[in-house]
Amino acid sequence: MILLFDIGNTNTHVGLADEKRVVKQMNLPTRGWFDGNVSARIKKFAGKNKIGSAVLCSVVPRATPEVQKVIRKIWKFNPLELNSKTVRGIGIDYPKPESIGADRLANAVAAKFHFSAPVVVVDFGTAVTFDVVNANGNYIGGIIAPGLAAMTDYLHEKTALLPKIKIVEPKNVVGKSTEQAMLTGAVHGYRGLVRQLIAELKRELRSKNLPVIATGGYAKLIAAKLPEISAVRNNLTLEGLRLQIK
Repeated sequence: MILLFDIGNTNTHVGLADEKRVVKQMNLPTRGWFDGNVSARIKKFAGKNKIGSAVLCSVVPRATPEVQKVIRKIWKFNPLELNSKTVRGIGIDYPKPESIGADRLANAVAAKFHFSAPVVVVDFGTAVTFDVVNANGNYIGGIIAPGLAAMTDYLHEKTALLPKIKIVEPKNVVGKSTEQAMLTGAVHGYRGLVRQLIAELKRELRSKNLPVIATGGYAKLIAAKLPEISAVRNNLTLEGLRLQIK
């Protein structure tokens, strides 16, 4: 079995996989790697499974050695760290490969493997990121825009009267309250942003039937009424990590 670690700023997504798929996952607060309380949870998560390898990607450099230390302590081997030099499954055609987030590379690997190339991944996280693999199977770059929650939180923080809202599907386009009006602007407006960016990518890549794969916290919500998105895959990053082990 393979242990997978997607180390993010807030949470670390931990997965357990066999040679075919991710079989289970859990989330840990990333800050937990610094207080010494993670080892027991990782051992419990792995259970009685024989762990033969581990793969990690990280956007928190100071957490990376802590994860490596835990894996070495429990299983006596070093994990593979996914980055632009170690990635398998895609090429890279980008001016500064080392600047590409490792989680974005993992997403691109999984999308290409399951949907061929060209392909685009849209990750709805704190920011919404578009990652592009061209017809030659090379990662060529992407797009970064504000995340859905970041937009609504900014309105709340920077104005005296606009409230913090829970993001759900609006019932109507015309809001009958401040909250409803904000919700419409956020969800429908956000779909418009995503739709336009996908249209521009299709033109630039000269691909009318470009597969667009969504992942991340708001992927299901936004994709629900956005036919331009081909599929939603919540475990895309973990799947990309799994595919690093052959």
